[in-house]
Amino acid sequence: EKRKAANRFQRRRTLRLTVEEDERIAQQANTAGISVSEYMRRLFFGGRPIIARTDDQTIRELRRLGGLLKHHFDVVKRTGSAATLAELYAALREVRRAIEALSERR
Repeated sequence: EKRKAANRFQRRRTLRLTVEEDERIAQQANTAGISVSEYMRRLFFGGRPIIARTDDQTIRELRRLGGLLKHHFDVVKRTGSAATLAELYAALREVRRAIEALSERR
């Protein structure tokens, strides 16, 4: 894989940064789960969006929980408990809002 990268990236540029700037870029790249070089290429060239691994994991977990709530919603719907249905509907709405908010940050 390193050989592929060596053939793909044949030029190098130097960028002067303060210690704080370098630490910030390194932290942001680490949060996104990519190398500093890949992070900077994406910022500079506007490639694939930079998504924090934690956001991606959170969205997957929220979708899983939403699916479980939806299943439970269908079961409760058959029993006819209006109060429980209202609570489940509110919970599903909040899960959807959280997913949308995290997705917009991408």
